[in-house]
Amino acid sequence: MTIPTDNFKKYLQSDAKLVETYIETEITKMQCVPERLKMAMRHATLEGGKRFRPFLTLECAAMFGTGREAALPVAAALECIHCYSLAHDDLPVMDNDKLRRGRPSVWAAFDEWTAILAGNALLTLAFEILAREALSSDSKLYNKLLLEISRAAGAAGMVGGQCLDLESDKLGEPTIVDINYIKRMQIMKTGALLRFACEAGAILASASDCDCKAMNKYGYYIGFAFQIADDLLDVESTTEQLGKTAGKDDKAGKATLVKALGGDRAREQLEQIRSTALALLKPYGTQAKLLKEATHFVTTRRS
Repeated sequence: MTIPTDNFKKYLQSDAKLVETYIETEITKMQCVPERLKMAMRHATLEGGKRFRPFLTLECAAMFGTGREAALPVAAALECIHCYSLAHDDLPVMDNDKLRRGRPSVWAAFDEWTAILAGNALLTLAFEILAREALSSDSKLYNKLLLEISRAAGAAGMVGGQCLDLESDKLGEPTIVDINYIKRMQIMKTGALLRFACEAGAILASASDCDCKAMNKYGYYIGFAFQIADDLLDVESTTEQLGKTAGKDDKAGKATLVKALGGDRAREQLEQIRSTALALLKPYGTQAKLLKEATHFVTTRRS
C-alpha cells in the first residue's frame, strides 16, 4: 500500500496555509460586523483542519494548468461552506459535540446562538467571494461555479444528506442497515462538496467537458472513501487522534456502512473504491501525482 509522501504533506500544508490566510483576510476586512461574530467565524475556520476540500480544488486546477492563486477564491469559498456546516453539525440539536479539531466546537467556545450566526455568516461569505469574482473576471465561468456549489451545498446535496443522517438518528427511522439509504446519505452529506471540489478545479481551468466529468466522478469516489474511512476511525481511533469525540456515531446508532457491513467488509469496499479512483486518474499520468497521493491519504488516514 502506498503511503502519502512528505512532498504530498508539504503541498497539503502549503495549500492549507494559502486558504487560511485568504479567509482570515476576508474576515478581518469586514466592516460594521460585531467583534463577537468575527471571533466566532475565526474560531470556526482557522487554526486546525486539513483543508482537504480546498486542496482538491487547487490541485485539480493545477493539474489542468491553472495556478493555485487563480483558484484560491473558489477554494476558500468552499472551505467557508464546509466550516459553516461543521459549526452547525456540532450544535446540541444536531450532533451535539463539544470538540472539533482538537478544540471546543464553536457553540461550546461561545454559545449556540453565536455558533448559528457564525455558520450563517460563513455560508453567506462564500457566495460573496464567488459573486465578487464573477464581477471582476470570467462571469460565465463563475456563474457555472455558483450554480454547482449551490447544488452541492443545498437540499439536494450536503444539507439533504445531513437531513437523512439526522432522520435515522433523531427519528429512529428503520433504515439503519439499509445500505442503499446509507450510500445515498453519504453521497449527499460528504460526497457532494468533495465532488464539487474536484470538478471546480477543472472548470476553473476551462477543461473539456470530458475532463470535468472525470473529475466529478473522481470526487464521487473520493467522497465515498472519505466517509467510510471516517466511520472506521470513529470506531477504531481515540478522541486525541481524531480531534473530535471518538465512538460517538457508533454509540448514537448512526447509519454507517461500518455498522451495516462490519469493519472487514467496509475495508474491502474502501479498497475497491480506492482502485476505481486511481483508475480514473491514470489517463493524466504524472500530472495527477498529487491527486493519486491524495487518494491514498484518504483511504489510509488516521485522523
